[in-house]
Amino acid sequence: MTRRIIHTDDAPKAIGTYSQAVRIGSVVYCSGQIGLDPKTMQMVEGIEAQIRRVFDNLKAVAEAADATLNDAVRFTVYLTDLKHFAKVNEIMATYLKEPYPARAAVGVASLPRDALVEIDAILHLE
Repeated sequence: MTRRIIHTDDAPKAIGTYSQAVRIGSVVYCSGQIGLDPKTMQMVEGIEAQIRRVFDNLKAVAEAADATLNDAVRFTVYLTDLKHFAKVNEIMATYLKEPYPARAAVGVASLPRDALVEIDAILHLE
């Protein structure tokens, strides 16, 4: 199978040695996204804005792979404060329709650029 690197200017450029996503066959592995605005490469302010920006970034990467967030089979959510878990659920429900993908949520000490949330995804295309 051919490995295809996914890139879009509608999501933040990689700030390290990784790609926004990699597609192998019908599976797309999306790197973690934080609340960076892709135009300014600056972090948006506040947890709600960061969660929305993360999903907007993931949506842009999915679209660049000819997919949607509804093609997600798994998300991993990293939060610096698990009290924001309910807000993630609330906002996530506005980006996805049921049946929802599998998901894990992990509390972490810190994230790049002092982000409050990071989310990665695995998509499966038919």
